[in-house]
Amino acid sequence: MLLLRPPGVYAPQDDTWLLRQALRDAALARGARVLDLCTGTGVLAMAALQLGADEAVALDASPRAVLAARCNAWLHRLPLTVRRGDLADAVAEARGGRGFDVVLANPPYVPSPERELPRRGAAMCWDGGPDGRAVLDRLCACAPELLAPGGTLLMVHSELCGTRATLELLRAEGLKSSVVARTTIPFGPVLHSRAAWLEERGLIAPGQRTEELVVIRADRP
Repeated sequence: MLLLRPPGVYAPQDDTWLLRQALRDAALARGARVLDLCTGTGVLAMAALQLGADEAVALDASPRAVLAARCNAWLHRLPLTVRRGDLADAVAEARGGRGFDVVLANPPYVPSPERELPRRGAAMCWDGGPDGRAVLDRLCACAPELLAPGGTLLMVHSELCGTRATLELLRAEGLKSSVVARTTIPFGPVLHSRAAWLEERGLIAPGQRTEELVVIRADRP
């Protein structure tokens, strides 16, 4: 798929494609209403429309990502609704109408030495706080509000953030959750640059230079 991606917008890569495959495997019901959080280029939201979703809403806090997703939707002639916003905006939208049948999320999850999440620049796409869970924990807590009855959350993140923690938080919110896809990949440039810090924190084993990506599915009864 041809995609326009300005500088500073997250480039679709292994976690994107793993989540897209999980979406295909989930056998999206035709007519579904889909939310794509942290949409970046909009590629996942567009995939949902191509798979039969009736409506797809794409949210991103980055103005550049919003512009990229709108341009890509126009380029592929897809009726994608793109808005600038974050998790709070997504919850407000779900409360204002009906919840979403499917929520897709590729949130920032890379552990960072900085305690505060970045407000600008490319690091907004990946920095998730010291344990990588600053956004993940909020998303787990809000998931029931985002989902319509019978709705499904598909979220991708690194096992460095704690897969079990995500599963337990989602189950505590009353959602049935499990890992539905996994893949192991070499560290990219960001994790390579932080390898010594990750070792000091005990987040990786000495000399470890690979990470496992997981897609977690959570279903609202």
